Amino acid sequence: QVQLVESGGRWVQAGGSLRLSCSASGDSFDGFAMAWFRQAPGKEREFVASITGFHVTNYAVSVRGRFIISRVNANNTLYLQMNSLELADSAVYYCAARLHSATQNANLYNYWGQGTEVTVSS
Repeated sequence: QVQLVESGGRWVQAGGSLRLSCSASGDSFDGFAMAWFRQAPGKEREFVASITGFHVTNYAVSVRGRFIISRVNANNTLYLQMNSLELADSAVYYCAARLHSATQNANLYNYWGQGTEVTVSS
């Protein structure tokens, strides 16, 4: 079991940067693969980035080169550094966790946070 709480979402101007955090509590954090997903109004939830307990990362094509996912296992915290933000990045961002391997399939994640909203405007 793990409980997840996201923070850091806010309004930001296009081209700006933002860092999201996800604080985890419960079972051993480093045993979980972690991921960020996002969901814009009227759209399906989509994969953003994932990171394994060994810090192996994977990114959606749309954010590769702009976003960086990281984790500090000692602090039970997951991060998403978002740079060069675009209007299309506006969404509610969710962190998710599952045991063992990371995946882009949201249905395979067992634990979810409540989400934090990011609004990018011109």
